[in-house]
Amino acid sequence: MAENMPLTPVKTPKVVKSLFPNYVWNIDTLEKEIYLTFDDGPTPEITEWTLNILEQYQAKATFFCIGANVEKHPEIFKKILDAGHSIGNHTQHHIKGWKVKNKAYLKDVEACETVYKSQMRSSNSEIVNQKSLIANFFRPPYGKITPKQGKSLIEKGYSIVMWDVLSFDWDKNVSKEECYNNVVSKAKNGSIIVFHDSVKASKNMQYALPKVLEHYSKSEYEFRGLNSL
Repeated sequence: MAENMPLTPVKTPKVVKSLFPNYVWNIDTLEKEIYLTFDDGPTPEITEWTLNILEQYQAKATFFCIGANVEKHPEIFKKILDAGHSIGNHTQHHIKGWKVKNKAYLKDVEACETVYKSQMRSSNSEIVNQKSLIANFFRPPYGKITPKQGKSLIEKGYSIVMWDVLSFDWDKNVSKEECYNNVVSKAKNGSIIVFHDSVKASKNMQYALPKVLEHYSKSEYEFRGLNSL
């Protein structure tokens, strides 16, 4: 997802969103809705823990999975689908768009899509076959994507999903308490929040996520997957 650069803010400024109006940064709504997203999985134990916590709060989310990880752990990918969560393409090898040419980038995205479709065809779950679940959501690893890459993906029918709030759960310099506060101090109606179901982020994420779910549930917020739109 987004790297920890000095100028990377917790909440995406309006001016940044205005520079890339064709990307999805948040959901424009007055309803009490929060959109949790998880990048870089599926990861053994961590993704399954995440699914269990979400279930406790009857929360839906969107998982931006790396194709190579789906190939390694198809049974966990199926659990995400069976639970009715949304999924999104996060490239096959978690590549950084700024460092590769357009053709190579698109090829890696297509490879991930091929893996997704293969796994979905092999699943017996009725949920997998729902059209709303397999919308073409895409999030660029590290948040790094060139205008040409973005334009090409949109032309192919992808919705490029960025974020409104970063938890910074992957940052070793951010404490678990700060990770939690990053979310609850900034997220509001329609916010798209980024967590990671990865080993690197697990300490902070596993502390912050239950508290975030509890905090917003008490205020009668609903947690929705992007497929609900």
